[in-house]
Amino acid sequence: MEEHTPQSVLQHYFGFDSFRGLQTEVITRLIEEKKHCLVLMPTGSGKSLCFQIPALLFPGKTIVISPLIALMQDQVNNLKARNIPAAFINSTVSRMQREKRLHDFLYGNIKMLYVTPERFKRQEFAVQIRRVNLSLLAVDEAHCISTWGHDFRPDYSRIHEIREMLGNPLTIALTATATTEVQHDIIEKLGITPDKIKVFHQGITRPNLRLEAIEVMDDNQKLENIVNTIKETDGSGIVYFSLIKILERFSDLLQQKQIPHLIYHGKLDAGGRKQILNQFMSGSLPVLATNAFGMGVDKADIRYVLHAEIPGSIESYYQEIGRAGRDGKNSVCRLLYNQDDLLTHMEFIKWSNPEPEFYKKLYQLCETNIKNINSLGLDYMRDQLVFKNRFDFRLETALGMLELHGAASGHPETGNLKITGPLPDSLVDQGRHDEKILADRKKLLAVVNYFKTEECRRQYIEEYFGFKDEPACGNCDVCG
Repeated sequence: MEEHTPQSVLQHYFGFDSFRGLQTEVITRLIEEKKHCLVLMPTGSGKSLCFQIPALLFPGKTIVISPLIALMQDQVNNLKARNIPAAFINSTVSRMQREKRLHDFLYGNIKMLYVTPERFKRQEFAVQIRRVNLSLLAVDEAHCISTWGHDFRPDYSRIHEIREMLGNPLTIALTATATTEVQHDIIEKLGITPDKIKVFHQGITRPNLRLEAIEVMDDNQKLENIVNTIKETDGSGIVYFSLIKILERFSDLLQQKQIPHLIYHGKLDAGGRKQILNQFMSGSLPVLATNAFGMGVDKADIRYVLHAEIPGSIESYYQEIGRAGRDGKNSVCRLLYNQDDLLTHMEFIKWSNPEPEFYKKLYQLCETNIKNINSLGLDYMRDQLVFKNRFDFRLETALGMLELHGAASGHPETGNLKITGPLPDSLVDQGRHDEKILADRKKLLAVVNYFKTEECRRQYIEEYFGFKDEPACGNCDVCG
């Protein structure tokens, strides 16, 4: 490659004449100073370039840790379309392809490898990846590290272990949404002392997004607003729901109204999800109803994002409305507020934070009935733990946390669950449990207050993320 500067790489591969925002400062710190970065930039502002440019200039390789298969596949496809040597390894790739891609990354021309943090738990991968000549580790969607964040993923908490495994490489962590508390947690979980990492915070302003909130009293009003939004807005749009069962019910109602749309959720098989995404990305069916598109595929021309049910936090809301208007053109972000939706999220909070007593019962069950568990699976465990609500996912959460803390390994559905350590004190600490419940309820209250605010909605979000004294936007239903 003849290009030897960030500017020339930007022009050659990405077709841009200049950097924007904080990109230059971040890239300079990585390339010239070889120092760690935590980057907070709005969705659509070019966070990925902050590690992709250095990756192409560094002599060694770059590993990108990403939480979602759809997200990493989309980014890799975009890079390959620009003739940039990148690949991903995840559960959708055959064993033969995984081995070839890993070999090409270790010894061939692939410069960037995208993986989920779960991949490092696989012994064969962990043994081989240590051999890589690594110049940079990029942790995308870094808010997933924090137990206090809105989208905590247990395997992201192993980033410190992963960094140690890789020799504590130069690291950049990136996210669009992190309060001050979450920023501190990210840095701690990375295993980097605060004086060794610099936080770059570009702000959250997206002036082309119009923010609106409407109260609806029942499902009829909700349906009417969904239909009106779809009909009155040209172009592609996303309609968010919290529960799959509600999503499917409203999908049936939209079909009755002869409103063409796609639905996307985690219960669809991989082939079905891929087909739906392709249809949405191509624009052949421009309306997507989903409960699982917060960090998904990059489609530039989404003209509206409609929340048919309220999100559980301002972080989630900001992440999801970030799908809109990434081409810089005007887009509408509309929130439908129904008091009853709060009950759903109160249940989510409970299920996401199993009680200490639940952990004790689960651990005891594993100690005394492991043979039955591994032969009969999750349904047997649910029956023994005395809860019948099929939407209650405390068991899945608790099993993940036991594994995270080294207390268990394997899984009942694969018949290899086993106890590997004592029950951690932190999981049975009632005070810590109550503190986490309170923090999650405060996040939900912040969404309620966002709906009720009589001041600029954008100012409200900016203040939530720590930006004071920002001017009114003039582009929300409160101030403009």
